[in-house]
Amino acid sequence: MRTVLILGAGFGGLELATLLSRSLADELRVVLVDRNDSFTFGFAKLEILFRDVPPEAVRVPYADLAHPGVEFRREEVTAIDPRTRRVVTDRSEYEPDILVVALGADYDPAATPGFVEDGYEYYSIDGAALLRDRLDSFDGGSIVLAILRVPFKCPPAPYEGAMLLHEKLARRGLGDSTRIRMISPMDSPIPVSADTSAALVEALTRRGIEYTPGHLVHGLDADRHVALTRAGDIAYDLFIGIPAHRVPAVVEASGLTVGGTDGWVAVDPRTLETPYPNVYALGDCADAPVPRAGVFAEDAARTVAAGIAAKLRGSDATDRYRGRGACHIEFGGGLVGKVDADFLSGPAPLAPFTAPSEELAREKADAAAARIQRWFPGSLNRVSG
Repeated sequence: MRTVLILGAGFGGLELATLLSRSLADELRVVLVDRNDSFTFGFAKLEILFRDVPPEAVRVPYADLAHPGVEFRREEVTAIDPRTRRVVTDRSEYEPDILVVALGADYDPAATPGFVEDGYEYYSIDGAALLRDRLDSFDGGSIVLAILRVPFKCPPAPYEGAMLLHEKLARRGLGDSTRIRMISPMDSPIPVSADTSAALVEALTRRGIEYTPGHLVHGLDADRHVALTRAGDIAYDLFIGIPAHRVPAVVEASGLTVGGTDGWVAVDPRTLETPYPNVYALGDCADAPVPRAGVFAEDAARTVAAGIAAKLRGSDATDRYRGRGACHIEFGGGLVGKVDADFLSGPAPLAPFTAPSEELAREKADAAAARIQRWFPGSLNRVSG
């Protein structure tokens, strides 16, 4: 029986393991490796930061996977040789027939001088909890929220953060005594969707949040509490940054990034195959022409699953990655908007926007619940029991 080794149990790894179990459980042994013991949705950071949900409540244990033919192993990947498909972890060694690298992107706060010393982030679970505690003691002043480098995970998340931050502080009576400034190196929030960008800019403006596009914060002066930009220094009482992203060090050391853009894993954008035979990469670590977001990794997993099935049949893969995904965007007040993106099906990307509503808020919650049921069938037994 052939073995597929999947490195990383995020959206892409979980969806791929699920699909392979459903369609090829009798023909494949699937090993899914992740260094963590549980999964969290990206939006969990907003739940922790703005709704006081404890970190332990947003975690779904990998012990609940329970898919036929799939083995989950909590291990740290320490070396990858894509030429031989040999993978070394802190506990084992593997030489699978097919290797799928879905290790995502790591945060690199030290890439921005001064950020570690004087900034906060909310993209990690621990970071969101620390910022929540800092906000509890915040009594007004100037807040700067800045995107520190592109690309970054979940393009709407910084704007969600700004709007929900305004809402949180207004509830505490600090709206009039707080100035929030949003700074981005991009010229618009969602470049592929003018309607989504316009809706976000209007929502920021209506709340009195200053939006400064086309500017990069290249460092912080921790002693003076100022953000450094080419246009001048920006003073703050609280600095919140979306940290620089990079491939995990073990992926960079493997040589998989050679030929990729800006240090990401080189792949065929239509098949997600790397230049190495029977080695795929998908999700945030891959140099595919789509945003870094779970929904696109999930869509990529479908393409890779079809490609693996074709290999088993001895035929060429016919499914092509289309880069499709729906991103829900929180606007505050219980309202959620949505952008439906299709990057690769046609001659140009399409990304229509649906205005915020309570109905879309329910749709977002239902989509998360459906994924839990699909990826973690064991969680149903645990809850019902």
